[in-house]
Parts: sequence; C-alpha cells; structure tokens
Amino acid sequence: MGRDLELRAATAEDLEWIHELRHRVYAEELGQHAPNATGRLSDGLDGDNVYLVAARGTTRIGFVSLTPPWVGRYALDKYLTREELPLLSEDEPFEVRILTVEPRHRATAAAPLLMYAALRWIAARGGRTVVAMGRTEVLPMYLAAGLRPVGRTVHCGAVSFEVLSASVGELTRSATGRHGRALRRLLATVDWRLDDVPSAPRPDGCEHGGASFTAIGTDFRTLHRRHEVVAADVLDAWFAPAPGVRDVLAEDPAWAARTSPPTGAEGLLAEIASARALPADSLALGAGSSDLIFRAFGRWLTPDSRVLLLDPTYGEYAHVTERVVGCRVDRFRLRREDGWRVDPARLSAVVRAGDYDLVVVVNPNNPTGRHAPAAELRSVIAAAPARTRWWIDEAYLGYAGLDESLAPLAATDPRVVVCSSLSKMYALSGVRAAYLVAEPATAAELRRWTPPWPVSLPAQLAAVAALRDPAYYRDRWLRTHELRRELAAALAGSDPALVVEESTANFLSVTLPAGAASAARLVNECRRQDVYLRDLSPLSPAYEGRTVRIAVRDTAENARIVAAFGAAWESLAAERPALEGVDSERANSKRADSAHARSAPVARDSVPVPVAVPATGTTR
Repeated sequence: MGRDLELRAATAEDLEWIHELRHRVYAEELGQHAPNATGRLSDGLDGDNVYLVAARGTTRIGFVSLTPPWVGRYALDKYLTREELPLLSEDEPFEVRILTVEPRHRATAAAPLLMYAALRWIAARGGRTVVAMGRTEVLPMYLAAGLRPVGRTVHCGAVSFEVLSASVGELTRSATGRHGRALRRLLATVDWRLDDVPSAPRPDGCEHGGASFTAIGTDFRTLHRRHEVVAADVLDAWFAPAPGVRDVLAEDPAWAARTSPPTGAEGLLAEIASARALPADSLALGAGSSDLIFRAFGRWLTPDSRVLLLDPTYGEYAHVTERVVGCRVDRFRLRREDGWRVDPARLSAVVRAGDYDLVVVVNPNNPTGRHAPAAELRSVIAAAPARTRWWIDEAYLGYAGLDESLAPLAATDPRVVVCSSLSKMYALSGVRAAYLVAEPATAAELRRWTPPWPVSLPAQLAAVAALRDPAYYRDRWLRTHELRRELAAALAGSDPALVVEESTANFLSVTLPAGAASAARLVNECRRQDVYLRDLSPLSPAYEGRTVRIAVRDTAENARIVAAFGAAWESLAAERPALEGVDSERANSKRADSAHARSAPVARDSVPVPVAVPATGTTR
C-alpha cells in the first residue's frame, strides 16, 4: 500500500465524502436502502459519533464510525430495547459501525487498519467493551477475530445480522497476539496521524505512573533534566522529606547502600505500630503499595473470584484483578454530576446484591480526589455479606486527616484490610515503603509469603525518620491545600469554559469543554514545554477523553504549569475554526430529513481487529 497511507480523524471536508460514499455503497451498490435525491446517507448519530479516515494524500480510501457511551444512545437502539440488550446500559460499550472502503481499494489492508485504529481510539478513552453487528454470512470471520454473539439477531430488509460483543482486552490480545506479526507489517506502511491515540498498547496493557521520567532519562545519564521537567503527571510530593530523613540518608550513604537491612524490617514495624497505635502482629510490609497489592491479590483471588472496583479509580487494581489474575470484575460507577462522591446507600446495595469476594475502595480516591467519610464506610462494611473482603487503600489519607483511617477496624475485623503507602504523604516515593493492616491471622499469612528483606535499608531508615516527625508533615499537608487552591484558581482563569475540580489530596483535575481538543492533545502540547500532566482518558470512559489530572507542585513549578497549560490551550483553540466546521456539519446532519435518517445503515459487519475483508469489500 505504500508508506503514505494515513489514518486520521475526519475533517469537515471529509464528511461530505463520507455521506456520499455511504449512499453509493449502501443505497446504490448493495440495495439495502432506497436511493434518495440528495445522493447522501446520514443518520441522527452523525452529530455525536466519531469518524476515522484512511487516505493517501488527497485520495480518501475508507472510514469507520464510532459511537462512545457518553452519547447516551446507539444505532442498535433502533432495533432492540435496552431490556432486550442490557449490555448497552450495563457495560457502557463503544459501538463500532459502518466500516466502508472505496471499491477500488477493497483489495488493500485499509479495512483492517481502520478497525484497528478504532480499537486503539476506544482503548485510549478507557473503553472496556465493544459492540457491533455482523452479517450472518461472514460470521465465522468475526468469531475468529474475538467477537462473540450475544444471542440477538436483527433484520434490516433481507439482511440478517448477529449482535456481537467482546472486551477491549480480548480484542487487543487477538490483534497483537494471534494477528501480531501481520499487524506490525501493516502498521509499518502507515502514517499514524491520530496524535491523541497511541498506535500500540503497552506490553502489559497498563500505564504505570507517568511519562515524566522518560523525559529525564531512564538510563540516568541526563539526570540534570530533573531540574527542567515539571513532573505533574505523577503524584509524588512537591516537598522534601522531613529533615531527619535527609539527615539519616546523608549520614553514611555508603554504609546504607552496602549493608543488608534487618531481615523483617522489625524496627520499621515497631515504629508503625507505635505511630499508628496498632498491634505489631496486624502489620505486613512491602516495597510500596503495588508490592502489597500483587502479593495479597495473588494469594486471595483466582479467575473465579468476583471483584468490585470504583470507576474511576487507581488503574493498578484493574490491571492486577483483570489482566494478572483474570478475575470477574464489576465497576461501581462514580458520577460527575454527583461530584464523584461514593454514595454509601448505592454502594451498600450493589455490594449486597453482588456477592463479591473483594471490594476495593481507594480513599481518598485517585483520580477523583474525593474522600468518603470513615463513618460512612464503616456502615457500608457492617451491612455487607460476611464473605466479602474489603481492601481500603489510604495512600493519600494524610491530606484528609489520619484520624479518618480504617486501620483500627482492619486490625480486628477479618473482612477488612487497609493498605497505606508511605510514598505520597511522606515524600518517599523513591525509596518505596508501604504497610498493610489486617487482623493478625491474615497479616501472618501475608508475612509468610513475604521474602526476607522486603524493604531496603535506605527505605527503612527513611520511613522510621519520617514517622518520627508528624509535625513537619502536617505542616506540609496544610501547605499543599493552599498551593492546590492557588493552582486551581490560576487554571480556572485560563478560560471560563474549563471545569477545574479540586481534590482532597495533592492534585486537581481540569476538564476541557465538549467539542474541544482531547485531553491527550493538550497533554502532548504541554510536554513541548517540559511540563508533564496526566491524561485520565485511558482510566475510564467517564472522563470522555476530556480530563487532565495535575499534581500540585511548589509555587515556581505551579507557575510553569499554568503558563504551559495556557499556551497549549490557546494553541489548540486556534484550531477551532476547523472543529466548528465539523460541528456545523454534525448539526446539519441532526436536522436531516427523517426519511434519510431512517434509510441510513447502522453497525454492519464491524470488527476492531485486523481481519480479511469480505468479497464485497465492505464491512458494515
């Protein structure tokens, strides 16, 4: 096909061609719909869906359409009720529709590449489920690609279609695994112009942390870059560790580096027990909370386990439960209109009905930043089934108040475990130290599966010194709230259309207006100025591809964040004339004659992985 094949988002000029091609294929060629005098086909979703286009120079080759869940309606709604197809309401799927290729290009790889681009677009916006309709004559192709019938058949004229669905994870594994070699060969011929969509997933499917260290240099040869890069994409503390921490690490670093630490970190265990008024036998240690998550979940869960996660929440939990262990995972969806609050009554009802093995609550939650009062969580846990275990992640609790901890409950209630990282609150992310609180039998089991020397000597020294200076950290947490408020006010001043949401912890979020550039594009623009922010889109479709999380830094770095954000926003706003053309075209589509809307094709034979193209050359 040549290296000049482009995959990109549709422009305003593309839309006229798209509607004309739809009429040529689905009305004139296939006869599925009656031809009309305008020579164009569109439908009511054209005001809200997304088109991706394949082109070579000025020659347009094909397109595919996507309907995100936040639109609130699907093409499938024309054929089935939500009672008949509950996954449309329960799973928040992305609908992939009307893949269409110009007749003279149907022998090329345009169709599979378009569908792979659709899959990557969905994944970049936190999509977990894909729904489509496949023509029954070519159903084996879709089954081979990873889609599965849901037990519903729909008819449009003389054509029958099976409703198909699959998880984004399954389709990605199929595309990069079974079809991986062919996919890599095809991508080598592509000019990937979806600049807010990575062309390939991470090897393990999870984005761990931010990208700012890549800019500094992971080979540690350009560490001077740390003074140039604003690392606001990770939630490391903006302040230095307590003076005692710095002193103990500086006293004899050569000794600390070469000396084996206490085998079981006995001194650190004793310090935590004293500082938190907890029994020492209720504690287990790890090299950061991720160490404890992997160790505990690997012991407790199996592929048959059922887990409930908040949505949105810290992505490591979905990674471990779904990708590593392979559990059945449900989401408790937090709502923007509710301020992302955890509604205790709704959570209690869901937990009682779900019969879960494990419920995970990050409190304060990351990335929403909302804190659920301890009294509310205690009530929900008390009403939960006796077999349900609760994992409460308190990595950011210091910012809300340590008196809100559920650790005392976890030390006595076998259903509750509290995980507390010392990284974020105590400015110790680099040394990696965390602890878990559970009733003694549970804690002892995990300690048995803990290798010797789980925490390095520098980390033990630093953590003990940090816990011995609570006054220093209380002052730093209070200052963090002040800095966050100042940062929020400055960012809100960039444009009244921006929605700035503060949190309880050391970060805030900014949501871009609908129809503007994506969060990913804004993040990329800021990186040009060495300012690194976090695009929250891959975490959850609740963010609609529009929300950026920003860690609180010191006054000077916050000023750089505001300047970079403002410049990036202004630069992207300069593209609005083109976007407004698309919006205008979409609005015209919504006002199109209802007869034309009824004649439009919907979700035909679409599969978001590289596949063979049927003889007609169109998958619809």
